[in-house]
Amino acid sequence: MSAPKVATIIIGRNEGARFKACLASLPKGLARVIYVDSGSTDGSVEAAQAYGAEVVSLDLSQPFTAARARNTGLELLSDDITYVQMIDGDCALQDGWIEAAVTALQANAQLAVVCGRRRERFPEASVYNRLCDHEWDTPIGPAKACGGDAMMRLSALKQVGFYDATLIAGEEPELCVRLRQGGWQIERLDADMTWHDADMTRLGQWWRRSTRAGHAYGEGAALHGAPPERHWVRETRRALVWGAGLPIAILAGALWCPWVLLLLLVYPAQMLRLGLKDTGADRWERAFFTVLGKLPEAQGALSYHLTRLRGRRKKIIEYK
Repeated sequence: MSAPKVATIIIGRNEGARFKACLASLPKGLARVIYVDSGSTDGSVEAAQAYGAEVVSLDLSQPFTAARARNTGLELLSDDITYVQMIDGDCALQDGWIEAAVTALQANAQLAVVCGRRRERFPEASVYNRLCDHEWDTPIGPAKACGGDAMMRLSALKQVGFYDATLIAGEEPELCVRLRQGGWQIERLDADMTWHDADMTRLGQWWRRSTRAGHAYGEGAALHGAPPERHWVRETRRALVWGAGLPIAILAGALWCPWVLLLLLVYPAQMLRLGLKDTGADRWERAFFTVLGKLPEAQGALSYHLTRLRGRRKKIIEYK
């Protein structure tokens, strides 16, 4: 039996040195390396060409989404490609990941997607980078979804029609919902997969990223929130209750009785509860930002629904 052919699709825009590190991390022997660029002006296209990658520039007259960029690369792949490693331009592959992912996919014909541990390259640079690094540390074993970096079985992607190109966020979990509905499996391997550089040093960046997450929750629940999937229904409900419902109700009640403002103590109480449940030196900052994050998440979910009611689509939310 011939060895499976593996292609890599990289998407990016103005990632600079991070993109060059991404290219340098690619192992030899890949069948194809495709870079889909979304209007870079920092020399990324030239760097990809110098590496020898196939370069595709997105038509920016159409609304940009990461999902559309990924689909553009996938549509170039022929059936002789067995697996495709998806990777964002601000990430770099870890040594040995490609071999580990191929081995897992070869061993289980029902696996459509495998992912591993994505790690922040500079978690010490800011609390926001540390929060990202913790976010990437998901349980090992069968999973419901993957992130932007993952190795996928091309035949499975073709079966479900690739990513939903209209989504501005949350396109990978939505794809995984359809894959699982089609009988496929997703698994997180006990292996390091990629380095990621969030490069978040300001509260505003974290806020926008959390707003994008809230938008993804709201749209994901609207698409697949019905039983039995209930995709992101709980996350959307929590965001709306803690980030909008409670504060609005408390502030409205304070107009009648100022003592109602004492109910705002429920927020530090929730931080205390989460911190006591967690472990590790960073547990209190995680508890603080988990509770605070419900505000931008609610903003994102409400923004999605308001935009939907107006019959429009929201533009991509970027944090860097």
